[in-house]
Amino acid sequence: MAANHGLSTEFLPVLSRGKHRSPRKGACFMEYASFLAGERWSDHPACTHPLLAALARAVNDNSTDEARQHLAELIPDVIGLTGDDIRIEVHIALRAATAALPVVAEEQQRVMAVAVLTCERLLADLGGRRDTQVSDHSQDALQSAPLAAAWAHRYTRGIAVPPRVFRRQTAPAIISCAVRGIARACVPEPDRRLRELLLGAMHDTRTFGDAARTAPIQNAPAVVSDEVPAR
Repeated sequence: MAANHGLSTEFLPVLSRGKHRSPRKGACFMEYASFLAGERWSDHPACTHPLLAALARAVNDNSTDEARQHLAELIPDVIGLTGDDIRIEVHIALRAATAALPVVAEEQQRVMAVAVLTCERLLADLGGRRDTQVSDHSQDALQSAPLAAAWAHRYTRGIAVPPRVFRRQTAPAIISCAVRGIARACVPEPDRRLRELLLGAMHDTRTFGDAARTAPIQNAPAVVSDEVPAR
């Protein structure tokens, strides 16, 4: 599904946190995407990969009010970014965990270190590899928190997360913890870090997702339902 970049945004609402019953009440990142894609008003539109959409909602909700408005320019580019390849979830989750591990509070570093190792081992399994070697980027992240990394290696030894469980439970949990941790970290420019994380996840989805983005976009609905699914 291709984004309609020519669609006027003059009368669309300012981005704000949370879900909204209709555009008259405001909009989050993914609700805006559903509108531009011509879908029913929702923060879970079909036009975007579910995990990428979850990340976009989390970045929207954890960004400052000023930084959130600058996310709007990215919205057309998530329309049509989807696919069924489990590597999308693994790479997005791994990107989030490696971004968060060096900066999150100490009590969260174990969680992020476990996330990094879990993602790396699942990638190895998907690639038919039996080794436990991790990528250089993941190794750098783990070395930033050596105590958490050592604990995570012990904790995850012999543990394998099935792809179905990873997709439904593990990956969304990693995204949620990573974004909250980055937003609350005592580091410079957390908003920039969140935006870069979202941009990277968009790249991951584009790389491993559906190659064709040729489905024509529908016109935005004239009447938008007030019913929305739970966030």
